[in-house]
Amino acid sequence: MHMEDEKREAVLQRLRRIEGQVRGLQRMVEEDRYCGDILDQISSVQKALRSTGKIVTRNHLETCVTDALRSGDAEAAERTYDEIMDLLYKQIQ
Repeated sequence: MHMEDEKREAVLQRLRRIEGQVRGLQRMVEEDRYCGDILDQISSVQKALRSTGKIVTRNHLETCVTDALRSGDAEAAERTYDEIMDLLYKQIQ
């Protein structure tokens, strides 16, 4: 992955925070907490993951995808377009 150190650290910090949220969810289930509260926390984790995914997606577009398209290799460009379409469809499902 081609990611600047500052951006990589920001993504890692977000993922660590999400990891803490997931541990909190586990505790909530273990403590037999109210289902609505658990669902709220699940929603928060999903939002945090989507936000982190947005950062990684942009980085991928700015680096790997841009490099492949600028290479002048038509086959590489076609593979890159297919990859982007697959990734985008996974994100919206």
